[in-house]
Amino acid sequence: MSGQDPTRTHLDNLSRALLRLHKALLDGERVSYERVHGRIPSNGAFFQLVLGDAWFAWLRPLSQLMARFDELCEEDEASSRTEIAELIASARTLLTPSEAGEGFARHYYDALQRELDVVLAHAAARALIR
Repeated sequence: MSGQDPTRTHLDNLSRALLRLHKALLDGERVSYERVHGRIPSNGAFFQLVLGDAWFAWLRPLSQLMARFDELCEEDEASSRTEIAELIASARTLLTPSEAGEGFARHYYDALQRELDVVLAHAAARALIR
C-alpha cells in the first residue's frame, strides 16, 4: 500500500505554512527596514542583514522553529508522538501575537496589523496547529 503517513503529511504541510509565514514576515520587515535605512542593494545583503542585524533579530525564534520542523520532517525513522506534539505546541505558543507582549509576540502582533500577506499566512499556519 503506497501513501505517506498522515502525521508526516501534516508535518510537511505545517512546515510549508511556516515557510510562507516566514517569507511574508521577511518581506514586510524588508519594506520597513528600507523605509528607514534606504534600499538594500541585493538579496545577499538582505540575507546578511537577516542573519546579523538587530532589526531582524525578533524573527529568529520562528527561523529556529522552522529548522526544528525541517529536521523532524527529514528524519528517516518515525518521530515520537510526544516530540511532534511538543513541536506543534511550541508553534502554537510562538504564533500567539500580543499587543502588550515583548519580543516576537509584540513584533508579530504589529506585523499582523500592517501586512495582509502575514494575516493570510498566519491563518493558514494556525489552522494546521489547532
